[in-house]
Amino acid sequence: MSSYNIKTLQKIESKTKIYLIIIAIVLIVLCINNTDYIIPSCVIYIGIIFYTIWDYNKRKGEISSYINELTFTVDSAAKNTLINSPFPLIILETNGNVVWRSSSFNKEFANIGINAYIDELAKEIEVGINNNGKNMDKQLKINNKMYHIIGDYVRIKKKDRRKEPQYLIILYFIDMTREFNLETEYNNSKMCMGIIMIDNYEEIIQRIPEESKPQIIAEIDKLLYEWATETGGLMIKRDRDTFIYVFEQQYLEKMEEEKFSILDKAKEINTETDENIPITLTIAISNEGNSNYEKFETAHTAIDIALGRGGDQVVIRKNGKYYFFGGTTQELEKRTKVKARVISHALEELIQKADNVVIMGHINGDIDSLGSSLGIYRLAKTLEKDAYIVNNTYGLTLANFINTLTEKEEYKSIIIDKNTALALTNENTLLVVVDTHKKSYVEVAELLDQTEKIVIIDHHRKSEDFIENAILTFHEAYASSASELVTEIVEYASKGVTLEQLEAESLYAGIMMDTKNFTFKTGVRTFEAAAYLRKYGIDIIKVKKWFQSDLESYNVIADIVKNAEIINGSIGISLYNEKDKNANLICAKAADELLTISDITASFVLGKMGEKICISGRSIGDINVQVILEKLGGGGHITLAGAQLEGVTMEEAKDELIIRINEYFTENGV
Repeated sequence: MSSYNIKTLQKIESKTKIYLIIIAIVLIVLCINNTDYIIPSCVIYIGIIFYTIWDYNKRKGEISSYINELTFTVDSAAKNTLINSPFPLIILETNGNVVWRSSSFNKEFANIGINAYIDELAKEIEVGINNNGKNMDKQLKINNKMYHIIGDYVRIKKKDRRKEPQYLIILYFIDMTREFNLETEYNNSKMCMGIIMIDNYEEIIQRIPEESKPQIIAEIDKLLYEWATETGGLMIKRDRDTFIYVFEQQYLEKMEEEKFSILDKAKEINTETDENIPITLTIAISNEGNSNYEKFETAHTAIDIALGRGGDQVVIRKNGKYYFFGGTTQELEKRTKVKARVISHALEELIQKADNVVIMGHINGDIDSLGSSLGIYRLAKTLEKDAYIVNNTYGLTLANFINTLTEKEEYKSIIIDKNTALALTNENTLLVVVDTHKKSYVEVAELLDQTEKIVIIDHHRKSEDFIENAILTFHEAYASSASELVTEIVEYASKGVTLEQLEAESLYAGIMMDTKNFTFKTGVRTFEAAAYLRKYGIDIIKVKKWFQSDLESYNVIADIVKNAEIINGSIGISLYNEKDKNANLICAKAADELLTISDITASFVLGKMGEKICISGRSIGDINVQVILEKLGGGGHITLAGAQLEGVTMEEAKDELIIRINEYFTENGV
């Protein structure tokens, strides 16, 4: 019985009681005035009571009859709606047994193997039931159609309460294909903004014969314009070496599938130079932004990242992430030192305007980060500014140098810890970050929020976690080390800078460490920087002693090399299972040693560093270890890279590394 009808009966009962009381009072008053009315009054009142009871039961019966009829009608309508539902509908048990299908369901999926989908949906809802989850609400593609599936479940009443509760599942299939296609069509028609740069345009133009310049430039332009035509896009030449590319998003997926073959086609153009220098392109594409201007701005940020990673690659910004393609070749060294001179003069000006200078490297600093820090320190002192070097953490290889450094009185007060650095840094402090550009990898991340005057000097390939608010950046991926870049800054300073011998030795040691004694990643400018430093009377024997390992460490490294295994014919992998605060340094040295073995072109050594697993990757240049370890959250260079993993065991980290190595081989057809 509905609540409305129950309330109606209650009102009737309430009013009847009031009337009976009023009648009783009237009869009593009559009887008091005349006793002859007592018997007739009693008879009349009893008659009224009987009539009232009869009338109440009659009304109650009529209402009950109406409610039963209404309930039957509603149930019939509900059942009829369920049976003739315009949406495909199925009722089944949690084990997948079908209880009932609507005629719409049978018609919709008459020629489709729907059972496999039904079983999966039933399992998914069963998991939700066991986890007290919500009802199902999802989209599913079935036979080229997109369905919005709404699932519900009800508990079945049963006599035996000792058994596990049972449920019936109801699934509605709503055809959303038209809406989905419209949304897809809309998304495909959105504009993507791209920026294309010829990385080595100036280098090539300077070296090719004068009569060949128009022909080679025309070949480059033709290649890019034809590529734009294939995708229905618009290519606009913005500058001699820069193009703006506008196209619809529907072509982006095809480009990704082809791994942007335009990069390889550009290298096939004959530059007619003596060294046959290949033409390399850097491409940045973005589909993020509410307007084409915002998309262009995000593409501009992406091109900076691509160039900071060495060029010859594609960076795509979409869904809040960066996606990288290419970047498997060595960075091309820039012969001109104009940028180094400009950066040097700009840095001098910033130092002169600052209250003081704080210099910071990366966590677990090495000789490159500390050597380059000392170079900037000497520049600041030459300009008569107070300068300090933040060095909270350092490893085994830096310990020998720190001991030598602190023997000199001048350097005892300039090496400061975190708390001192935070106290000394204000809004007018110039913060110089060397040998890293990653926010999560600096020595004291809090310093980045203490001042807006930040300078970055780094040589690592640019990653997503870069410091965005730097006012001056000297980021050259072709450089061997941060020490090489700082040496050029010192060399071209407008106010003559004279390095102390120990400072020159530390810069030289930084270059030695990152080039593995001038073996890897060296160019003309690397040797020019080293030659400049040698003028300060560097003691090579002293520098070599800083890199010496004790016998115990050497034996550990030998054991790691001994236990290495070879995968894919040329990749050496080994594990260092001891918990060691210097595990990353041991792994790095072991990875270097593995490369001395014939037929090994790349090496990876994994070690335990506290609760983390560190990975050191090395290569002779044939395999890009940076691309492999970047997929594990790391970074570095083609020949030298590293990564750290949390929440995994050593074996899990190794398995994940092998997966990424195999992905690299598949993607690059190695």
